[in-house]
Amino acid sequence: MAKTKSTIFYAITLFGFGLFAYYLIQLGTDLETHAIIIKKDDPETLVQGILAQIKHPLALLFLQIIIVASFARFVGYIFSRKLNQPSVIGEIVAGILLGPSLLGFFFPETMGFLFPKASLPTLGTFSQIGLVLFMFIIGMELDIKVLKNKAHTAVIISHASIIFPFFLGMILAYYLYQDYAPDNISFVSFSLFLGIAMSITAFPVLARILQERNLTRTPLGALVLTCAAADDITAWILLAIIVTISKAGSLNTALFTIGLSFAYLLAMLFFVAPFLKRLGSIYISRENLTKTAVSIILLILFTSSFSTEVIGIHALFGAFLAGVVMPSEGNLKKLIAEKIEDLSVVLFLPIFFAVTGLRTQIALLNDPKLWGVLGLVILIAVIGKFVGSAIAARIAGSTWEDSLSVGALMNTRGLMELVVLNIGYDLGILSPEIFAVFVLMALVTTTSTGPALDGIQRWFSANKKLTEIKKPEENKLHVVVAFAQEKMGKSLVRLAYALSGNQKKNLDITALHISPNDSLTNEQLTNYREASFESIRNTGAELGMEVKTEYRTTDNITYEIVNFAKQNHSNLLLIGAAKSLFSRSYTGGKIKGILNYTPATVGVLIDNGLESYDKVGIIYHSPNDPILKFAEKLLTLKGMKSAKLKLEDILQPETDINPYPISVSKLSSFSVVIIDLDTWDEVGFEKIEELPTSFLLVRFHS
Repeated sequence: MAKTKSTIFYAITLFGFGLFAYYLIQLGTDLETHAIIIKKDDPETLVQGILAQIKHPLALLFLQIIIVASFARFVGYIFSRKLNQPSVIGEIVAGILLGPSLLGFFFPETMGFLFPKASLPTLGTFSQIGLVLFMFIIGMELDIKVLKNKAHTAVIISHASIIFPFFLGMILAYYLYQDYAPDNISFVSFSLFLGIAMSITAFPVLARILQERNLTRTPLGALVLTCAAADDITAWILLAIIVTISKAGSLNTALFTIGLSFAYLLAMLFFVAPFLKRLGSIYISRENLTKTAVSIILLILFTSSFSTEVIGIHALFGAFLAGVVMPSEGNLKKLIAEKIEDLSVVLFLPIFFAVTGLRTQIALLNDPKLWGVLGLVILIAVIGKFVGSAIAARIAGSTWEDSLSVGALMNTRGLMELVVLNIGYDLGILSPEIFAVFVLMALVTTTSTGPALDGIQRWFSANKKLTEIKKPEENKLHVVVAFAQEKMGKSLVRLAYALSGNQKKNLDITALHISPNDSLTNEQLTNYREASFESIRNTGAELGMEVKTEYRTTDNITYEIVNFAKQNHSNLLLIGAAKSLFSRSYTGGKIKGILNYTPATVGVLIDNGLESYDKVGIIYHSPNDPILKFAEKLLTLKGMKSAKLKLEDILQPETDINPYPISVSKLSSFSVVIIDLDTWDEVGFEKIEELPTSFLLVRFHS
């Protein structure tokens, strides 16, 4: 009754005020003393009006963000999934393609509309703010404890990988200075900057490559990460000095800037760092940061960036150091990274790549001599970084295989190189031609890392005596359980235990948890790995068995699951089903790829509240159906009841009353139903909006 009254009141109020507004407008119209000409809607005028609105600075900025972020994500996906390259390389390429090298070359009017020159300063400032946030994250990723543990070897390799290419870069500057250095730039600034540009290693990209290849926990991976961390610290200190010298102009100004930088460094180490450590200790047992704590940390970050920018080095150094002094105790790093990492990586970095792409004019390399310069720069970059690192690693005691692998990994430049190049371009040290040459060098050296590692591995494998591969024990039942969510992982482990039947003593279960590659730090990876498997191990303990665990991060989940199943000589692979965003099918996307390429029998669990295995239904075509052999093991389980359901007995005509191709009521009494995947597709179980029970779809491989 009350609901009806309120509805009537609402309708009367709306109608009454509508009439009053109309009457008031009529009275107001009579007050008009001048003629108002109302133009008819002209489609052409409307389009021009919309275009004019798009050109408004705020609307244009949003349009640029949408185009850049979506295109970078698309190209990054192609590079990671199709070309087996880090997605960040695809994002860099996307930025170049949106610039004058491609879009501006073939469609200058489109580029002029999307990226007019007047909008570039705003876009550039926007990207710099994002880059400050990202460099803060990079600073937090540096684990100083790792440097202490392997300091001697790491410093030798790291400094060799800087000194050698730095020296070669200065020699290169001597030959390029007269023809390609901008006017009013001293040889000292030009040569020092080319030296540091040759010496950079991209710590974030290198960490991604190691994660994708599951090398982070190997001695090689630990060594390379330590070297890259030491390399980053040394290179950024050198770059700060070089920028100071370049901007100072005179010895007195340089000394004054260095003095201010030293005072700033002392303040960060002996005032800000202890304050942050105390702040971190407060949040050791907390799960969330308060708004006050977040605001304090962001104020420290931006104050640090402001200080270094005003001092005369660069805002990025302040952001980087603010990340370095963040305390490693507690979970403060993790909590603050969760606040800003996704925003900086997904949104701001592609914008930075786009700004870099807008500056990169490959068309300027219209002289064969410049292409020769590009080839020379790539050659010197590879020789300097690769050879310097490899020789130093070999002298430090690594094998030749590991030494060459270190050289290939340290030759990765990527994002950090672009940061350095943009600083040089902003300072006027690099001409547009040399800027384009070095951007291309960064792409070539980074994309060559993966193939170089594969080549080194194949070379040493071919020259080693072939060792007999240990065959899996024939009496063992090897089961791999691949899961994303903890709940599904527990269900799959219980299912694997149930399916083992009378082979429980010979059951070997490995739980495989794979996360998309999201630039987790090593500390975060360790913590996440332990948290992911805690409940899985507990489930195994409840069943009286040990569950092996394997954690991996990758950009290609399908490949990782299939490859691990092959390496593990799996008899059975169990995975959890989930519908994709744009499909109603349980067996599309990643699962389809797994089903097609895995040599083992694959079971896909559709978990609709699976709690027990007290009653199992087995759907079959004929007495010779392979599904019956697969389900024989279930008959040996104590307390389990199973029933065979012939397919024709549960089929029914589809009507308005019975919209499904099968009799749902005949399945609802079972806790789980086992069915061949081909039968599932043939009958059309996907049409059932809410499945009454859980299903295990099976695809056999002989």
